[in-house]
Amino acid sequence: MAVLACHSVDLEIATKQVVSNLDLSFEPGQFWGLMGANGIGKTTLMKCLAGLISPDQGRVSLDGQAILEIKRKQVARQVGMMQQHTVYVFDASVLQTALTGRHPHLGNWQRESAEDIKKAQTAIDQLALDGLEDRSVTSLSGGEARRLAFATLLVQEPNIMLLDEPSNHLDLKHQVSIMSRIGNEVYSGNKLAIAAMHDINLAACYCSHVLMLFGDGQWSAGPAVEMFTRTKLERLYQCPVQMVDTPDGKRFHPSFVESSN
Repeated sequence: MAVLACHSVDLEIATKQVVSNLDLSFEPGQFWGLMGANGIGKTTLMKCLAGLISPDQGRVSLDGQAILEIKRKQVARQVGMMQQHTVYVFDASVLQTALTGRHPHLGNWQRESAEDIKKAQTAIDQLALDGLEDRSVTSLSGGEARRLAFATLLVQEPNIMLLDEPSNHLDLKHQVSIMSRIGNEVYSGNKLAIAAMHDINLAACYCSHVLMLFGDGQWSAGPAVEMFTRTKLERLYQCPVQMVDTPDGKRFHPSFVESSN
């Protein structure tokens, strides 16, 4: 199973420092939550981890080799990324779109096999999209499109899943369904997942580790049980946070301050 690592990574977007001297290894069997305020650079860091952009300093490695030196098709057999926004512009069916997840595994001019189609159908069924196989992706709701994007990632079968706000546009049922599926891939399949997230409680339920981005290049990382403290969360989001002990662990919500108006 692949190991993804950052070696003294400095990363900047425009004039904003996302991380400075990021030294961190992400290993199989770990589910990382990438957390920080809006605009802090989570998506930029995810793209850097995927090898889509280069860091300003340092390097990202995949199994010890600089990811930027590996052919993209070879990277795609190991690393899959679910982008923050799912917008389908070109007319294609749900099944055809799910099948694109198999492309990294196919040779030039090779068509999808019956086994590939079976994998796509299984993922569609698992994401409660069965019955929509022939429907145009341009007619899907935001939640349906989001679930199809995740189904396509499952069809790709990467050992490393990079997920930019995977619960975006989903109702509570489907948020839990997708997060549970990611957790199953990680904890039962010994894969690695890194998910940019805003929902603290979803992250507390499913993540084993957390990387927090505080701004100005500052960051902190470690096991979730050590990272989810009131002090760290209040620093992360710049607002008061209440922590509640439940039978299932700690849960968090903002501590509302009555308006003076």
